[in-house]
Amino acid sequence: MALVRGSIAALAALGLVALGGCMGGPKSGVQPYSQGGFHPFGFGRSAPQPDDPKVAIGVNAYLWRATLDTLAFMPLTSADPYGGVVITDWYANPEKPDERFKATVYILDTRLRADGLNVTVYKQVRDGAGWKDAPTAGQTDTDIENAILTRARQLRLSNIR
Repeated sequence: MALVRGSIAALAALGLVALGGCMGGPKSGVQPYSQGGFHPFGFGRSAPQPDDPKVAIGVNAYLWRATLDTLAFMPLTSADPYGGVVITDWYANPEKPDERFKATVYILDTRLRADGLNVTVYKQVRDGAGWKDAPTAGQTDTDIENAILTRARQLRLSNIR
């Protein structure tokens, strides 16, 4: 019994020493977490700044920004810049409250290319009991893709000049 307690105490002490070694001070070249260094739970760290060259999203930044700009009138459910997925919530045009739309955009490439984007639009119409799925116009997905691509090109050109 005493051997077990002694072993547990020794392991706990060893763990504390190892953990203390991770908390490098200014002499070790590792910044303390209060200055933006490592902390095991992320406390004391500020969010990465967008102009930081080490911070990058996983998809084309122009397509990402253009997608958010183009779909800004719709409420967002999810936006993942690393996976390149934007999902909107249902949006009903005030002029046509009996129909609503939802969009999902997948950014598939890190380059600004027309085939690096996939848009799917869903439509529902209200019937007596609630909302019922309905087909969208055949050109709707393509029109939104083209609007996003046009905006992405505008953003790119504004950064070149």
